[in-house]
Amino acid sequence: MAVNKKNIMTRYFFVILLLGLVGVAIVVKAGITMFAERQYWMDVADRFIKENVTVKPNRGNIISADGKLMASSLPEYRIYMDFKAGGEEKDSMLVNHMDEICEGLHRIFPDKSAAEFKAHLKKGRRSGSRNYLIYPKRISYIQYKEAKRLPVFKLNKYKGGFIELAYNQRKKPFGSLATRTLGDLYADTAQGAKNGIELAFDTILKGRDGVTHRQKVMNKYLNIVDIPPVDGCDIITTIDVDMQDICEKALVDKLKEINATVGVAVLMEVATGEVKAIVNMTKGNDGEYYEIRNNAISDMMEPGSTFKTASIMVALEDGKISPDDGVDTGNGVMMMHGRPMKDHNWHRGGYQYLTVTQILMVSSNVGVSSIIDKYYGSNPGKFVDGLKRMSLDQPLHLQIAGEGAPNIRGPKQRYFSKTTLPWMSIGYETQVPPMNILTFYNAIANNGVMVRPKFVRAAMRGSEVVQEYPTEVINPKICSDRTLSQIREILRKVVSEGLAKPAGSKQFSVSGKTGTAQVSQGAAGYKSGRVNYLVSFCGYFPSEAPKYSCIVSIQKPGLPASGGLMAGSVFGKIAERVYAKDLRLNLTHAIDTNSVVIPDVKAGEIHQTKRVLDELKIQSQTQFPLKEGKETWGSTHAAPKAVILESRELKRDYVPSVIGMGAKDAVYLLESKGLKVSLTGVGKVKSQSIANGTLVRKGQTIRLVLDN
Repeated sequence: MAVNKKNIMTRYFFVILLLGLVGVAIVVKAGITMFAERQYWMDVADRFIKENVTVKPNRGNIISADGKLMASSLPEYRIYMDFKAGGEEKDSMLVNHMDEICEGLHRIFPDKSAAEFKAHLKKGRRSGSRNYLIYPKRISYIQYKEAKRLPVFKLNKYKGGFIELAYNQRKKPFGSLATRTLGDLYADTAQGAKNGIELAFDTILKGRDGVTHRQKVMNKYLNIVDIPPVDGCDIITTIDVDMQDICEKALVDKLKEINATVGVAVLMEVATGEVKAIVNMTKGNDGEYYEIRNNAISDMMEPGSTFKTASIMVALEDGKISPDDGVDTGNGVMMMHGRPMKDHNWHRGGYQYLTVTQILMVSSNVGVSSIIDKYYGSNPGKFVDGLKRMSLDQPLHLQIAGEGAPNIRGPKQRYFSKTTLPWMSIGYETQVPPMNILTFYNAIANNGVMVRPKFVRAAMRGSEVVQEYPTEVINPKICSDRTLSQIREILRKVVSEGLAKPAGSKQFSVSGKTGTAQVSQGAAGYKSGRVNYLVSFCGYFPSEAPKYSCIVSIQKPGLPASGGLMAGSVFGKIAERVYAKDLRLNLTHAIDTNSVVIPDVKAGEIHQTKRVLDELKIQSQTQFPLKEGKETWGSTHAAPKAVILESRELKRDYVPSVIGMGAKDAVYLLESKGLKVSLTGVGKVKSQSIANGTLVRKGQTIRLVLDN
């Protein structure tokens, strides 16, 4: 009896143990499903969900003022295999075509061999996976279309099991050009935009979600659209890609030359306030320069001598001085309420006697501060009121976020002492972002009308303008016409006869003002460790009929530091190159009205070329029969009375010649062959790194050099 009882207890123990182990296994499997395999089952569920499926719209493009694509959403894909789809019939097809499929995958994705693909697909087939990742990386649309042509994969997903998940990837064809101003999206695009134009115009760019549901019709599941998605609008910016490139190259070359830490260059159209170029460069740990933050609008720096123009304008406007009045600056050192005010040449004996015009020409600290202290020392509030009349204390309320608000202290504010006024007059103890300084000088160029800088011109859907962003006036008149005329003549002489000669040009007249200031180290002041400097130049051109204003601002460690030689020389290069680019000649003076004008036409797709020529009523001749609906690639040359269109033979597995084509056609044609394209320059393709007729290696990079 005791033995039976013992046997029964043993059986109970093993039953309980077995149930416990089963319970633990269930818990473990549930944990794996909930956490380790969570994404896998969510992806599977996404394919079979039936109600209220959100359909994401295409995000709008960001386009430059000259019609070039600066940011666009391009599709990328992940490809999967459902080995259970299609049953035994599909499985047999997969086995029979396995070698052909794997060879095809290797051609599309050369980084993995056919044998690796075969082993990988066999592993997925053995496991019976319904959501098996075929290739680990996201792929392009062209790669996806090529994979879709392979045996079995070309069947619909319910019969063949080939499944794709599409992602919208934000691409910037011009790389880092104006990237801080354009802005970025979060890696998870559902979170929206981080900064710049992408953030400021997110609601317009992102469009509106649509809704679909899955419905079974005649034994097939169909996606039924309940609410169609509305694609985002395109944003037309004020940025000119060529001008942006000019500014960036001129600035970065100088930053490297003088080992600067930060550099800013902004180019603005005088009459409209349109920002044509904005460059913000910070030195990285590797010694290269990158767009990290929008310094042009956010940096709260003491502007230094560029602020002297405003100080002299206040005194001119109040009738305290005239351009011909003089100041004895002595040996370049003058005590101001117990502190020495020094000119940059004090160690060479100073400038002695200077007129008001000469004070700005040589940027005399002693001259400006002594004038302001003499006439406003007993009433500093009147000087500050003069600055406020010119809206220098006002934030700009820009179209993009992140701007700093000018900090111009008044006599009733904390820490305003006897020395504050003279040092404020030369650009210290005051913080003004570079964009605000540029806006002030732009108003001088614009006959006293201060306009708000803008980065976006319009929002468009297709060819329809949805919303325009007109020029806004901040201050209709910053000063009297008399003061304006006087200061414009002084600023012209600063460049033609003063310290800012490097900013000038032999081709046209330039006006502006240099600035060189020590950078405060915060609580440590100006003398903690090595001294850093802010060198700048702000001005406009041509002086007689200003079209563009520009500021160049550079932060650098240690001496030498010269606003004219460093920032001014960058301004000069920008001004000359922009002026040359913007020069427009009246063709009616050069063309015989009786002659036939035959334009220079890029190589490319012949049907499209002929259609454009026909619309423009320009004669064209084809040397071969054109077949509708079939792409025909060719080259062109101009005859006396017509454009001659010639075809180019394209061999399927060989690199084609794209010489003479525009970037768009060249990239399309080469990527359709499975090549990756790297572009340099603008205009027509002048050279290609892989010769015409070379056997195509999928995924290989071909470099194209473009030139006008």
